[in-house]
Amino acid sequence: MKILALDTALNACSVAIMDADDICAHLHEKRRRGHAETLMPMVQSLMKKAELCYHDLDLIAVTVGPGTFTGLRIGLATARGIALAADKPIVGITSLEALAASVPREIAAGRPIVATADARRGEIYMQAFIRTDAADRITPMDAPMAVPIAEAYRLLPQENTALLGSGVPLLMGLPGFDADKYAPLDLDEDPDAIVVARLAAATGLPAKGAEPPAPLYLRAPDAKLPGGISPPPT
Repeated sequence: MKILALDTALNACSVAIMDADDICAHLHEKRRRGHAETLMPMVQSLMKKAELCYHDLDLIAVTVGPGTFTGLRIGLATARGIALAADKPIVGITSLEALAASVPREIAAGRPIVATADARRGEIYMQAFIRTDAADRITPMDAPMAVPIAEAYRLLPQENTALLGSGVPLLMGLPGFDADKYAPLDLDEDPDAIVVARLAAATGLPAKGAEPPAPLYLRAPDAKLPGGISPPPT
């Protein structure tokens, strides 16, 4: 199955084209801004490198959040546009699941994995996962959430836990943080499109006529309308 996977949810622009478990083409650039100008040229360059046209694809995959509002909209709009133009199915993968799935099996085995992201405004996006079988599947232990930094520490599983993501330095700065009990991992803080593609392959093709993925917003936008009113997140 040939999959085009995109991620612009956090602080990277990542694109991968996979054929089963083979990487046909891949780019992963750290980028806090400029996703709109970068993403489509990156996709076109990789499609050319892989010697594929969009109709050769079987599935489009994209991260749906949590993440930055602008980044999510860019990634989802691009993925939906390609899927619509090429008449291909599309699936959404959460950014926290993609982070958790990037943890190597030997590190993840037998312990919870907590994926985090700096949500700004004194909050952290976080979700706990655990590997459940030899097929490298990860299962959520709770729902994705946006929580104040101090509360996030209280919500961590009370056992040997692997932590990753941009929220980890915020947790480590809290009084009483036990780095032995909650082991921070030196892994990329942003989802990689290769992992997104592999998760999408494991999910399989969506049902015919399924609704396209929607952004996962865990709080209202930072932007304000005149009068200080937050616009709706969708």
